[in-house]
Amino acid sequence: MSDRLTLFAAQYVSTAEAARLFGISARTLEQYRRRGGGPVFRKLGGRVVYAMCDLEAWANQAACRSTSDPHYVAAQASASRGRQAPRPNGCGPGGER
Repeated sequence: MSDRLTLFAAQYVSTAEAARLFGISARTLEQYRRRGGGPVFRKLGGRVVYAMCDLEAWANQAACRSTSDPHYVAAQASASRGRQAPRPNGCGPGGER
């Protein structure tokens, strides 16, 4: 049972841990939670956590091949408005985990 619990706990990280993964401040993630535009998060009791698969999905939304990539231009415009593209509720391609 402790192996399952350890595996489950490893799937979630705190705000500070998520910020370190991306090299941004925890405050930036807090602002994203308030204004939108950040990764999906969960509020468990009094604690905010991020699923690793949601962090990966958020990072993948920013993938571009060049600054002339239409996705890059749209992402820049969206970021300046503090919004993000809608996505499924789950972590997998069709919303499954």
